[in-house]
Amino acid sequence: MTNHILAIDLGKTGCRGSLRMDGNQVGYAEAPGAPGLAHATGVTAAERAIRVVTDQIAALPTTFTLSVGAAGAASAPDAAAALARRLAEVPGATAVAVTSDAVTAHAGALGGSPGVVLAIGTGAVATAVDDAGRFTRVDGWGPQLGDEGSGGWIGLEGLRAALRAHDGRGPRTILVDKVREHYGVDLDALPKYLGEQDNPALVAADFAPVVAAAVDDTAAAIMTAAARALARTVLAAIERSGIRPPVPYAITGGLAKLGAPLLDPLDHQIGHAIDRRDPLGDPIDGAALLALDPATALEALVTRISDTY
Repeated sequence: MTNHILAIDLGKTGCRGSLRMDGNQVGYAEAPGAPGLAHATGVTAAERAIRVVTDQIAALPTTFTLSVGAAGAASAPDAAAALARRLAEVPGATAVAVTSDAVTAHAGALGGSPGVVLAIGTGAVATAVDDAGRFTRVDGWGPQLGDEGSGGWIGLEGLRAALRAHDGRGPRTILVDKVREHYGVDLDALPKYLGEQDNPALVAADFAPVVAAAVDDTAAAIMTAAARALARTVLAAIERSGIRPPVPYAITGGLAKLGAPLLDPLDHQIGHAIDRRDPLGDPIDGAALLALDPATALEALVTRISDTY
């Protein structure tokens, strides 16, 4: 097995690649994300995003292990397998591992140990692993069917509230002006603008920090509702996994940067059931860990292409 690992964190917002040698990062690149492997063009979009990252990394070694955590892999295992086959054609990739970004988030945050990890970005998913290695996943169903409390969900709720106020169907809110400032379009043009985007959930998620920062009763209510939705997700993962509280718990993902408007009400609702841990690493660290260790409790969720395994 090569000592070089190219770990990829492919989300709906962005795609990050970290080239590592003996645990040390020696190369890094970023590119736009992809709509998720469950999307009709998900495999092609994912491969494109990953190849953009690999092309940007200078002095890519002649041989390396390519390990990917991709949004949508858990709900579209056939697409994950198809992506692994395509990535096996990347020059220099002597071994390929593909799994869900929720799995790499868990591995990165808790280092393969039992517990619950809430990963929140454009989407939202909670994953649990018990002492026997049983894996439980809650939500992560995408912007049409789930991802409640996520960046995409918060952003869309903010846009809907602005349109309700614009119509006179809802209370006045500063979010009306914030939409104009942030997107540079009038409210009447917002549906057309959003519909023209390749990744509407990502464009909506970009509005989530605006909602979190708005000093407004409507915006505050959206953040409280998001926290309640995320709390339901975490508590459901704990209950379904059968892990007895207090459960080792970590939170990861870009939405955690929203801070108190989201995390304070979330912590208030789940504090009785969790043993909060600082995440050991992020999803890209989890991808690197899974590249090295095919014997973790998460192995059944990893698709590998290699003569080694």
